[in-house]
Amino acid sequence: MANAFANIAKIPDLRNRILFTFAMLAIYRLGIFIPAPGVDRNALSEFFSSNQNTLFGLYDMFSGGALEQFSVFVLGIMPYISAAIIMQILVVVVPQLESLNKEGQQGKNKVNQYTRYMTIGIAIVQSFAISLTLEQMRTSGGSEIVLNSGWDFRLMTVVTMTAGSCFVMWLGEQVTERGVGNGSSLIITAGIIVRLPSAILNTFQKVRIGDINLLGLVLLTLFMFAVVAFIVFVERAQRRVPIQYAKRVVGRRVYGGQSTHLPLKLNTAGVIPPIFASSVMMFPATLGSFYDSALLSTVSGLFMPGAWLYNVVYVAMVVFFAYFYTAVTFNPVDVAENLRKQGGYIPGVRPGKQTADYIDYLLTRLTGAGSVYLAAVCILPTVLISEYGVPFYFGGTGLLIVVGVSLDTVGQIEGHLLTRHYDGLIKGASSGQGNRSGRRRSSNTTDSD
Repeated sequence: MANAFANIAKIPDLRNRILFTFAMLAIYRLGIFIPAPGVDRNALSEFFSSNQNTLFGLYDMFSGGALEQFSVFVLGIMPYISAAIIMQILVVVVPQLESLNKEGQQGKNKVNQYTRYMTIGIAIVQSFAISLTLEQMRTSGGSEIVLNSGWDFRLMTVVTMTAGSCFVMWLGEQVTERGVGNGSSLIITAGIIVRLPSAILNTFQKVRIGDINLLGLVLLTLFMFAVVAFIVFVERAQRRVPIQYAKRVVGRRVYGGQSTHLPLKLNTAGVIPPIFASSVMMFPATLGSFYDSALLSTVSGLFMPGAWLYNVVYVAMVVFFAYFYTAVTFNPVDVAENLRKQGGYIPGVRPGKQTADYIDYLLTRLTGAGSVYLAAVCILPTVLISEYGVPFYFGGTGLLIVVGVSLDTVGQIEGHLLTRHYDGLIKGASSGQGNRSGRRRSSNTTDSD
């Protein structure tokens, strides 16, 4: 490990990329503490302390505390992620976008431009909805959160939040292009990680006052390490489908004939299913916090985290969204067609439709196991909350995001290190071949003389 960090310091390009990534994340975290005008923050903090298990608590976790602070970065990167997911679905559904996406880098840049336009539209809608929601919010003591309600506050909120979301989107794109890792994912991960110290401090305070005994804390720590190890194991797990390429004769050379594999991840959908399922499941509790109704109170109680109905429906929705998102993002027919065009085939399976059916069969089984894994990890926070009072971002969706993004970022760093290493080998081999060919040419010239 020490050698790896030393190698990173020796490579200027990789070192600059990592420093640039930290600089962009620092700018994002600085913007979290820039307040937007028009809101009583003390009343807003009091409201959040009593509504942690609603959509507000989930969104505040993804925004790194920006919603509770009512920062200019309240929307954060979420409008861009929502637009990207919607655009992925539209690319599959709309033929024009599908053909545009297949036109190479120019077509993909056009699709990315449409995604940015959609991000602005989503940010405007969400910021306007937040302004209306804030005007209706009251603390338990009846205090208003918005100082001066009206169209002035609404327009000011829309402009401020939309501009902040566009700036965060730009930061994420800069990290992706000039830094290390996926910028959007790193921004969400940074927002989750910065809240970890306060969560650890709260846990130790519970130990000090006797809510959690020391043995329970040790067992909880060991359990959390085991969960992280399990997530790492499953996220790296894949089914390797063997691929054989036929030999081709081009002129006087023979190409192909090598064997490789098609990696199918166990968790193809990533963290998207838990995010969608959590948003839908917390909607009744969110409505119950605004409207004083006996029916809504009953429904909110049934769908609060920890209730048996919540757990059953949540697991079902995670499984559904896992299959849905996998079907949208992975097309076995396209994979089979690309293999056929490149002269590749799966041993024992005929190219074309049978290959697509075989890949779809494997993907269905893998997605089933992956969805069960996602549901099991995401039910973990409700157990920890109900039994130990541990903050919910100790597990579940937050833990999946942190571990998954960390693995992806470390993988990119390793890729840079391997590329640098292999470049040196290739240069050495080519220089050696050049020296040998030069000696042969000089000897031939001497013999002719």
